[in-house]
This record gives sequence, structure tokens and C-alpha cells, in this order.
Amino acid sequence: MTATPTPRQILETLLPSLRLAAGYARQIQSRIVAQPGKGGATRFSDALTDADLSIQTFIEVALLGAFPNIRFYGEEHEKSYNTKYFRAIALGPAGDYLVTLDPIDGTLFYLDGHPNYQIILTVMDTHGFEAVIAISPAQERYYYALRGEGTRWGQLSDDLADCQQLQIDPQPTLFLGTRLAPLKPKLCDRYRVISVAEDYSRDIPIPNVNGILTGELGGAAIASGKFIDGAALAFLAQEAGYLVTTHDGTALPPANACEDYSFPGLAIAATPQIQADLLDALRTTPW
Repeated sequence: MTATPTPRQILETLLPSLRLAAGYARQIQSRIVAQPGKGGATRFSDALTDADLSIQTFIEVALLGAFPNIRFYGEEHEKSYNTKYFRAIALGPAGDYLVTLDPIDGTLFYLDGHPNYQIILTVMDTHGFEAVIAISPAQERYYYALRGEGTRWGQLSDDLADCQQLQIDPQPTLFLGTRLAPLKPKLCDRYRVISVAEDYSRDIPIPNVNGILTGELGGAAIASGKFIDGAALAFLAQEAGYLVTTHDGTALPPANACEDYSFPGLAIAATPQIQADLLDALRTTPW
């Protein structure tokens, strides 16, 4: 493999391993064992399972085998035996790519048996995302985008070249992240509003942020855009035609201006009207 792979080459090389990881996640979900919590601020950020750790290890092995000089940051890097073998875990300059991984995005959803969890892998440099791929094991499909080329989707068995352009027919439903529940009264007269902190149920499925890709959501607001998950999904949405801004309506800063592997809070909207309503609620409601 070339010492400086392109974002497409990275996705193409890792796709077979991501397919196997998806099959593993799907097969063991009904028997999954929770690990001790990570000490996260909420039950969503605290959740950890055997699948999180095993998938990260598997992708790390595949990545080191193919691209031994790559940068890599995984959600469970502190627990990984492989972190020390990567050249770095930080962003590099343009063209010196950092691969990030959320081995199970929506761990609590996964742990409770819901189907809307994903495996999310990104390719980034100092400016931001160059590529994102999000695998949905339960639906046996995936979504990917290369910067400036739109978002595509396919069955898990499809190669990148076989995927179709993603066309989204969004519902008038909004998603609010864990800290943004106070915005709900400001929006519920015009939209169905899902506040994950208030509406999450072990028994009744609700959309997660990834509902943007399926059309279940017309918009979402999250308190911060982590490189490994929320911001990655926002990049897929933006490449599919959604509007993505910070909470004050400005464009996202370059990745190298961010801290803790996270963009500021994000507003994601299918239309200018939804965007205006989200930004108004964020501006006028204390949270």
C-alpha cells in the first residue's frame, strides 16, 4: 500500500473489514455484555460494551496492517492495546490523514436491542473531513461521502463504486441532543420533536441523529459535534444537501481550531425554514 493513501483508498481498503465488523455486531447484539461505564456525563456517553472494544481492535489491526504509518483516533483509545502502535492520534497537516472510529455509535441503543446504531469511520486532516463512512449493521447498508462528491448509499455487499446517490425525503421531525431538552417547547407547535434525554425508551425505538440519513428527521441540534460521530453524520447530511452550522448560524470552523476532537454545537436542517427555527430556539432558550 502507498505510504500516503487517498481518502477513497482508505475507505476501499477498510470496507471488507467494516463488513465483517457489522456482521459481528449484528450477530451478538441479542447476547451483548455491557462493560463497566466509562464515566460519561450521561447514560448515553457512559455506555460501553464488548462490541465497542472488539470492533475497535479489529479495525485497528486492519488499519495497521494496511497503512502502518497512518494516524488513528478511536473512541476507546485509552483502553486499546494498539494506540501506541499508531504514529499519532492527533490531526495532521493537509494530506496527512487522521482516521477516526466510533465502533458503536449509539451504544445504549445497541445495548437495549434497537436497530439504529452505526459503525462510523472518518478520514480527516487539519481542515476537516475528507471522507466519512457510516455502516448500519441492522439494515445491512451503509452511507459514505467524499468531500465535494455528495453522499451515496448501498447495500453492505456493494462496493463504493456501486452505491447510489442518496436522496432524502425528510419528515417534519426534529431531534434534540442530550443537553438541549429545554428547546422542545419552543419547537413542538410546528414539528414533532424528539428530545433524546426525555423520550429515550428501552422498549420503544426513537430516531437517533442518524435518522437524518433515512429521512426520519428533518433537522437536529446537538450540544457538540464530536469528530467521531455527531460531526461525521453532519458531514454526510451536508454532502446530501442539508444545511449545517454552529448554533449561532456560522459555518463550522476548521478542525484544527477545535478542542477535544469536537466541533462546537451543531444545527442540522433539511430546509432554510427548519434551520431558521432551530437557530431561533437555540438563540432564545437557555439550556
